[in-house]
Amino acid sequence: MLRRQALTLGSLLLGAVTLGGWKLFKQKDQSPLLLSARDDGDGKHYAVGYRLDGTRVFATQVGQRCHDIINHPTLPIALFVARRPGTESYLVDLRDGTLLQTVVSQPNRHFYGHAVIHKSGDWLYATENDTSDPGRGLLGVYKFEGERLVHSGEISTHGIGPHQVSWLPDGETLVVANGGIRTEAESRVEMNLDAMEPSLVLMQRDGTLLSKETLAQQMNSVRHLGIASDGTIVAGQQFMGPSHESSELLAIKRPGQPFVAFPVPEHQLQAMGHYTASVAVHSDLRLVALTAPRGNRFFIWDLDSGEVRLDAPLPDCAGVGAVADGFVVTSGQGRCRYYDCRQTNLVAKPLELPAGLWDNHLHLMA
Repeated sequence: MLRRQALTLGSLLLGAVTLGGWKLFKQKDQSPLLLSARDDGDGKHYAVGYRLDGTRVFATQVGQRCHDIINHPTLPIALFVARRPGTESYLVDLRDGTLLQTVVSQPNRHFYGHAVIHKSGDWLYATENDTSDPGRGLLGVYKFEGERLVHSGEISTHGIGPHQVSWLPDGETLVVANGGIRTEAESRVEMNLDAMEPSLVLMQRDGTLLSKETLAQQMNSVRHLGIASDGTIVAGQQFMGPSHESSELLAIKRPGQPFVAFPVPEHQLQAMGHYTASVAVHSDLRLVALTAPRGNRFFIWDLDSGEVRLDAPLPDCAGVGAVADGFVVTSGQGRCRYYDCRQTNLVAKPLELPAGLWDNHLHLMA
């Protein structure tokens, strides 16, 4: 029975879908590959790859905890990026999990958990902190030489504490979520909560600033990004202010329009506990999904109308990503789930993936 359910679920999840530049193509015998970081019960860190039917492709032990994952457009490799304030990211062979390279940050630098690879496959840009001037936002620039990365330089993110970086659909314009928080080396302690400077930045690959926008609340740290195929940007926030205040934890920038709050009902904002972990956009279904692990809630809204499509309990919900017919969600403490979003009533199905200890991000590919 479980095998039949897994096969049925696998067939539902297959199909062509584009997500932030990734193309998942229908395959005859395999479901998409889910990449994420996990810990075990002893606190050891792993870079893992699982098929959505529960088949483990690899689980590679690494020295530091990882956060987001980005794969190469043509080579079977991916970078598992160190979680802030980590100094090691890991280039992994996706076929068997072989650790190809430990990418060590430059002196007086640490990683912020996210990176992107240019569509040419030649360049990688990683969000980093300048610890000699704590919080000064940088994109570390790395060049691929075969299946290795070589540090080539760095460019400013025009802000403090950059977290996630993404591409606009043109594949040339960078979107940076500057969290606005200063931290020192080997620390997650915030130094400037009374003078935060969060921002959403659009910039060229050579570092030229195109735009820089802020939200109304100074203590609302811009953190994670979802990009639609039409260039709509959705950002999830972390509010660092007083617990009694309400905060705009989801914001949107439509093409040619300003960066503003997404119309989230007040009771949902309160349920998030001032914290969002991961955001994903489904361009074909015009949906946006958000995890709020402190509130143990998972949300889906209509991207255009703002209508609430799902408000569901999910213990310590972590990463979320789009597949052909909906979203896949991992959980730090519970079962991972697939949500079929094709109908008015969304259908949730548990996945045959290991329960618990997943990081806040996942990445899906064929």
